[in-house]
Amino acid sequence: MPVFALVDCNNFYASCEKLFDPKLKGTPVVVLSNNDGCVVARSAEVKALGIPMGVPWFQIREQARRHGIVAFSSNYALYADMSNRVVEVLSGFTSNIEVYSIDESFLEVSGFSNWPGGLAGYGEEIRQRIADWLGLAVCVGIAPTKTLAKLANHCAKKGLAATAGVCDFTTMAPEMLTCLLGRIEVGEVWGVGRKISARLDAMGIKTVRELRDMNAETIRASFSVVLERTVRELRGVSCLALEELVPDRQQIMSSRSFGTLVYDLADLEEAVASYIAKGAVKLRTQDSLAGAVQVYIRTNIFKPEVPQYQRGVTVPLPEASADTRVLTAWALKVLRRIYRPGFGYHKAGVMLLNLVPRTSRQFALFDAQGSAMDGRSERLMGVLDSINGRYGRGVLRLAAEGVDRSWQMRRGNLSPGYTTTWAGLPRVRAN
Repeated sequence: MPVFALVDCNNFYASCEKLFDPKLKGTPVVVLSNNDGCVVARSAEVKALGIPMGVPWFQIREQARRHGIVAFSSNYALYADMSNRVVEVLSGFTSNIEVYSIDESFLEVSGFSNWPGGLAGYGEEIRQRIADWLGLAVCVGIAPTKTLAKLANHCAKKGLAATAGVCDFTTMAPEMLTCLLGRIEVGEVWGVGRKISARLDAMGIKTVRELRDMNAETIRASFSVVLERTVRELRGVSCLALEELVPDRQQIMSSRSFGTLVYDLADLEEAVASYIAKGAVKLRTQDSLAGAVQVYIRTNIFKPEVPQYQRGVTVPLPEASADTRVLTAWALKVLRRIYRPGFGYHKAGVMLLNLVPRTSRQFALFDAQGSAMDGRSERLMGVLDSINGRYGRGVLRLAAEGVDRSWQMRRGNLSPGYTTTWAGLPRVRAN
């Protein structure tokens, strides 16, 4: 019988920002979305002030000043690196890991019930090692199914039937677990969003216990097989296996809102070329090729008083490719086709579609040099990725991606790359 542990980093983005600056201890911290728009992460101190997730930064600027809230722009490179370090620590406990998100991982821990203190002791050892080695706080939820493990983690975070950030459902008496699930709103169940939660509420199902005790076939008929599976998981029947291998993406998207409105085609071309380059790296990382490219541009839909225009077009490629040069050339052709002068563009994006494994590539029927050209392309892209992997992303790039990039998103409160760049290394001085 499997047993799952969900390890979840507490207030991950905000915790990463606090980690390298001792002056921020006890200080309320928020992390903002692209262009420093909305709050996407909050420290415990900010949550205590009642500031909600997703609130626009300009709306709480005065409140932030009164309470001394420090705001940071999203430092994705830092968060990704710290996430990788957490996973590396977890791999020292078990090789059966599913990295579910940047701050959450599932572990299969059924073989560690004899650990001193049981599985709860095992969870506490995980917490302590991550705290000692990385300085980050995590909570651990343990249960016989992944859905219950998510709920156990919720209980660990909220202090419900948990000790020191660890909650183990496997040792909890059935009547105690039933009582606990009766205190948790059904919206806390993994996969139950606002719409499903509202429909369940209309049926009189308001708590996790009430959902667990519903007839599974009725749930399937009224909702879907997915929610039926959730009900069975809540009953302790494992329906979701550990996914140790992350499936390849079926499509790759890269888009950003601009820091300022963009009017010129040349600036849009730089942005689209830059987005294609990022997507192409992901494409090559999973050893895939793209068979089609989509490009879209749009004005600011949140300002209906200004002239509006949006357009997106998808084009199939003659041959599937992962060559940044080829993908960029096609993307720019599409952009020039859909661009209309006179509009202030707020956002652009690209999508790589019809992905296939590199080994499944089909050459054009009359392309006698296709194989040779493909080999040269692979070697060139390999050199590009190797240099950028060693010296930093974007060190070597296509000229089409631009240099000044006045269109880049605003990140006025960006913290240093503490673990990702030499210039960002923390400095320690003796008094």
